[in-house]
Formats: sequence, structure tokens, C-alpha cells
Amino acid sequence: QVQLVESGGGLVQAGGSLRLSCVASGSIFSINTMAWYRQAPGKQRDLVAGIFRGGSTYYADSVKGRFTISRDNAKNTVYLQMNSLKPEDTAVYYCKATQDGSSIWGQGTQVTVSS
Repeated sequence: QVQLVESGGGLVQAGGSLRLSCVASGSIFSINTMAWYRQAPGKQRDLVAGIFRGGSTYYADSVKGRFTISRDNAKNTVYLQMNSLKPEDTAVYYCKATQDGSSIWGQGTQVTVSS
């Protein structure tokens, strides 16, 4: 079983940057895709960005050009670099791993962007 631990959230002013990290441990050899989701209060959890095992990436339209997802396989870590942050980016950010068709979630990290 894979375990995921996110970090890097915090409070930042609009226009600022944060980098989130997600460290995977356990049976990571069969992880296919890693992704970041976010959930604002009272809203559904939405996809932010994802990265396939081979390195291809995809993004939600709302973050294209501002966020970058990357992975360091040697460290079993996926990153989300977030630039030009907006108040509407405020949410709990979750890391998700897809393994053998199943989804594993981290505990989430809060990102708050002040105007």
C-alpha cells in the first residue's frame, strides 16, 4: 500500500508563489499517475494537475501557465510549483496516486491566498 504525505502549504499574498511536495512511500513501484487536486470550502474536489509515469503532464485550464507539476523519481516526490497565486486558488490541496486502478489520497495541505 502506498502512503502519501503532502507539505508546503501556507498563507501567501496574491501574486506570490508556493511549492507543494508529495512524498510517496510503501509499494510505489506500480504507481501510474500522480496528481494534485484541490477542494475549497463548500465545493467539490477538482483536478489541478497530473503527471504520468513517463513524465507527460496535464493541467486544469484555471492553472495553465501558472502552475507546474513535476516529479523526482529518485526521491519518490511530486511537486506542484504555484506562481501568480490568486485568492481563488485558496483551498486544501490533495495529492493522489493511481495504483492498479485504485486511488490513494494524502491528508491534504491548506493553501490560503490573501488579496
